[in-house]
Amino acid sequence: MSGGTEDFPAGSGKRLHPLTPWRRAWAPLAGLFAVGLQNADQIGSWSDSLGFVWPALLVAGVLLCAACYGWLSWRVTRYLVTDTELRIRTGLLFRRAAHLRLDRIQSIDITRPLLARALGVAKLKMDVVGSGAADELAFLDEREARELRAELLARAAGIAPEAAPTAGEAPARELFRVESRTLGWALALLGSTWGSLLLAAVVTPLIWSATSSWFAALVVAVPMFAAVWQAGLGSFLSQYGWTVGESPDGLRLDHGLLQREHATVPPGRVQSVRIVEPLLWRPRGWVRVELEVAGAGNESGLLLPVATKEVAAALIGRFLPAVDIDEAMAAVGPAPRRARWALPVWRVGYGHGVTGTVFVARRGRLRRTHTLVPHAKVQSVRLTQGPWMQRLRLADIHVDHGANGTASARLQDADYAEREVAAQAGRSRLGRGSAAPERWLTGAAAPAPEADAQDNAAQDQAAPENAAPAPDAAQHTAAPGHGADGRVAEDRPGGAADGGPPAATRDGAGREESAERRD
Repeated sequence: MSGGTEDFPAGSGKRLHPLTPWRRAWAPLAGLFAVGLQNADQIGSWSDSLGFVWPALLVAGVLLCAACYGWLSWRVTRYLVTDTELRIRTGLLFRRAAHLRLDRIQSIDITRPLLARALGVAKLKMDVVGSGAADELAFLDEREARELRAELLARAAGIAPEAAPTAGEAPARELFRVESRTLGWALALLGSTWGSLLLAAVVTPLIWSATSSWFAALVVAVPMFAAVWQAGLGSFLSQYGWTVGESPDGLRLDHGLLQREHATVPPGRVQSVRIVEPLLWRPRGWVRVELEVAGAGNESGLLLPVATKEVAAALIGRFLPAVDIDEAMAAVGPAPRRARWALPVWRVGYGHGVTGTVFVARRGRLRRTHTLVPHAKVQSVRLTQGPWMQRLRLADIHVDHGANGTASARLQDADYAEREVAAQAGRSRLGRGSAAPERWLTGAAAPAPEADAQDNAAQDQAAPENAAPAPDAAQHTAAPGHGADGRVAEDRPGGAADGGPPAATRDGAGREESAERRD
């Protein structure tokens, strides 16, 4: 949200760290270097005729102009915290004032790139409901960034304005840390790393032999080796030291070797969970857990890069206490046999299941993925059929949730799919009707001792009395976001996932059924 400069009193607010201007100074130098690289021959001839004095003066002039621009931009950039919003004023030639309402903040994350860590500064990124992109304050002193984050979270939680600046950061308890050796083996066993490397090793020599041009070979090889880097060493550096902690404001994720990142996953904003099982991970019992969250916090969408199923189930239970992962995965049924005429090989990977708390969709044979969407988070349900699928009496079930995502159960029996669309509308209505709203940061307190005992018993495979409840009991306590200890994990008012229960409608002409949310 932007406003005029009259909303930002003159002389008020705080400036960013004094090193911030150099953040803007490198771009002109990078552009000058790129131009010089492309015209190396002409620059060489000019330097022979003009000497090195004029080129040196040119570079110094560009550097001075960039430094002045960065310094002036730093001078006019300020931020101000009021009782209801965070105001950020930027822009040297074109002034911009952003007003971020504290009660609509989705997430506040701290990022520390390698150079920033060496200089003792950090970047604060904030995501707000309704904003197209995350606003940021780059850069602040590390201590100032932590204190500002704690103050904004305290104000967003409803703490009195006079007490918010001294509230401090909520304490966190470490739940799980990914070992470096396990992470390295997991990335090495992914087919994407070796596939990209093999493709680059085969295609690059072929391009060289066919064109005799190093430039053409380089154009082909660079994207391939970039994919190898991203899937292999780059992922290891970004996921190194992955730690999951728990605090009153949600699950905290800390990771990164060169660039350290600190993110928070508010429990009430989680819209769906994906449990990924690559082929070579299955004998070891490893899974990868990804989240879709309403808002742009935790941009990678990753909760766990690699962990055992038991650990993954325990962590998922922190923000979805009523969900039994084993029950959800066991409820999935395969696609009908006639689906082989629609998708001969890969149809085996598709499946669909429902429990008292979640809608489950499965896909993939080599990279098996289970997508779990709590009934309370479902925004709409759709049934789609193409001409060939109508002939085979097959249909796809699509469930949309509040993070602008969709979970699809493909190649299901058409009659079964029609019944499920109507039934899912009822489940979503009951789930949303029984889930009470909460204010962020106030309803995700540390778990009760009973919850800790149940989690420890599940991990240790202890006595039957601490096991998961029977299906009937799960149906009885199936309100999404409600745990056995009475804690609630639900959307804050005003979020993208708020709204009334879906109502079933039918469009006979398009062979599509939907359950759309009422406004």
